[in-house]
Amino acid sequence: MTEKRTAPASQDSKNEMVFTKKNYLLLLVSIAIVVVGFLLMIGTTDIYDVRKTLIAPMVVLFGFGFGIYAILKK
Repeated sequence: MTEKRTAPASQDSKNEMVFTKKNYLLLLVSIAIVVVGFLLMIGTTDIYDVRKTLIAPMVVLFGFGFGIYAILKK
């Protein structure tokens, strides 16, 4: 029986980051979008306003969706 000899596995000393600068920038933008959405919900007047019940939650959900995109972007 012949034994197969393989070369030792080379260890790359390359330290590659998981996220790039673009990922962090997109993540900060998504956090800003979520904050804007919550700021749109602030107020004590007319709790059933369209801004508070429709627009602000959509902005927050878009911000969370954009955050998921920012994390998964390669």
